Amino acid sequence: MAWPCAWNLSGMGDRLPAPTEDRPWPVPDRRWVMAQSWHDLLFAHWPVDSDALAALLPPGLTLDTFDGRAWLGVVPFQMSGVRLRGSPAIPGTHAFPELNVRTYVRVGERPGVWFFSLDAANALAVAVARSWFHLPYFRARMVCEPDGADIVYASERTHSGAAAAVFRGRYGPGGPIRVAEPGTLEHWLTERYCLYASSPRGLVRGEIHHARWPLQQAWATIDESSMAAASGIALPETTPLLHFARSIDVVCWSPRPALTN
Repeated sequence: MAWPCAWNLSGMGDRLPAPTEDRPWPVPDRRWVMAQSWHDLLFAHWPVDSDALAALLPPGLTLDTFDGRAWLGVVPFQMSGVRLRGSPAIPGTHAFPELNVRTYVRVGERPGVWFFSLDAANALAVAVARSWFHLPYFRARMVCEPDGADIVYASERTHSGAAAAVFRGRYGPGGPIRVAEPGTLEHWLTERYCLYASSPRGLVRGEIHHARWPLQQAWATIDESSMAAASGIALPETTPLLHFARSIDVVCWSPRPALTN
């Protein structure tokens, strides 16, 4: 399957993939190091117990809540166009499915994302992300296939020594494209411009930049999912809040200590 990418990957130079005026803080005053595109993404969110999530976070992070509620996201998608700055995408390693389990946190006035797990179908990408970005990536056997406008998705974790985790389902868009309005729950869940991770040096922040999310209402049939349970998180027996995005382009900066800047 050939996945679309909006960039000329070899000629992007120093350009950013989107204007910066909608960001809650300026982009870093240093060069971004990696570019990628995300496709056919489902945001599936559940409200969860705040105390239970907060107990799983490292020191220095504050659990972020919306109207007093914490949220847990399970997010399957397809990644493409993965490349280092100034380099072309590497055939065989630049496109693969990914699936993450996340919640929302902040350090001071900078809200971001905390990942409990990230499964990917590319062993090299897993190794690089674990060592460079200090993220809890795991190898998995994965399928992400279009079926008309819908997506058929399956993932089974294969990482040695990791908790078993499975996701199987089908999802797709169910409404027109729009951007979320500031102050709404969907804006709070999706418009996040950094991630936090634990490293041997302590807590680090990785900045990212992209356009505002082109969101659509979504539907999903989740036949099986143990992704949250694999991280020790119980989900409520309720229908998740669902959003879909067809494609977005992203650049990333190297992580820096989170508690000193």
